[in-house]
Amino acid sequence: MELAKRLTKIKPSPTLAVTALANSLKAQGIDVVGFGSGEPDFDTPQSIKNAAIKALEEGKTKYTPSGGIPELKKAIVEKFKRDNNLEYKISEVTVNCGGKHSFYNLMQVLLNNGDEVIIPAPYWVSYPDIVLLADGVPVIIHTDESTDFKINPEMLEKHITKKTKAIVINSPSNPTGAMYTLHELKAIGEVLKKYDICIVTDDIYEVIVYDNKKFYNIVNAVPELKPKTMVLNGVSKTYSMTGWRIGYMAGDETIIKQVEMIQSQSVSNPTSIAQWAAVEALNGDQSVLNPMVEAFARRREIIVNGLNDIPGIECHKPDGAFYVFPNVKGVYSMPGFKSISNKYKDEALSSKLSSYLLEEARVAVVPGVAFGSDDNIRLSFATSDKNIIEGIKRIKEAIEKLA
Repeated sequence: MELAKRLTKIKPSPTLAVTALANSLKAQGIDVVGFGSGEPDFDTPQSIKNAAIKALEEGKTKYTPSGGIPELKKAIVEKFKRDNNLEYKISEVTVNCGGKHSFYNLMQVLLNNGDEVIIPAPYWVSYPDIVLLADGVPVIIHTDESTDFKINPEMLEKHITKKTKAIVINSPSNPTGAMYTLHELKAIGEVLKKYDICIVTDDIYEVIVYDNKKFYNIVNAVPELKPKTMVLNGVSKTYSMTGWRIGYMAGDETIIKQVEMIQSQSVSNPTSIAQWAAVEALNGDQSVLNPMVEAFARRREIIVNGLNDIPGIECHKPDGAFYVFPNVKGVYSMPGFKSISNKYKDEALSSKLSSYLLEEARVAVVPGVAFGSDDNIRLSFATSDKNIIEGIKRIKEAIEKLA
């Protein structure tokens, strides 16, 4: 039987694949330090779990409206007003099965065959594949350390064509942790004001920000862009609720209605119990987030300093999120890397290095090529201080063997 041709356009999520491989090795009794997982290692706060238990006990286990229960939509509206100074009506928000599902649904609504979506690189691994699944064309704007992993107005203008349907802004970014300032967003916004382009701002890491910096999205910077901006967010990263699968979006009412129509024909609705937990997450005591962000800030210092102490590696300090994206070009030029390159013949350079680190050091990292930059690798510091220290020690020892 011939399968759908769309399957040839995409690949499995490399971040999930790395995490699964690391877990598989651990299950075999092999001591692996995993830096692949894109989720907080903290438990979901107890008050949120209690809300889910209460929902179970009260029998709130049936179908819900496709776009989410009214109580959660109201909590989302209030969250946007409280945290982001953004006003939305209930009809302008919807609930999905995680942030990835929000983006997937949105692309299904927006794109026709051949429509272009501008995606700055390094990018979250799923953006291009989800665009491809909607018959769209990912248009990549490459950035690197010289631009602090951010695009500027000139770069953006150069990539806009008559086929451009949308642009994705992810700040703070996965994988780089780069975050746009208000001034930078205003400059980009001035370009976007000239075009009929949907702006997709993925704010999933907005709470995880360091050095007393303040998060803004593009609507905060250029309020006139609100009618053509879709704001995506979720509870996964902020509240350590990755497995609960609750994402949400806000924006144009017509688009929201179409997203809910598509959702009604796919998953029907997000899980009822998880929705009630998300109500508590958004409405409850937000101080439960402080210990997590403080721990991430401490771990950031440990991992950045540790990586910068390794020959051949240079690591930018991220503004937010819980990833580092060190440049490893210096390792590629080491004498011992040639044998690694020959061993893993058909792989990209960052994949070869990642394979070497897993085999030699028992450390799992994600190749940068998966994010659109083969000069880098990604490490998540959403793991314990002890694991970070041990993992960096192993990486250093493995790299020094190549020098």
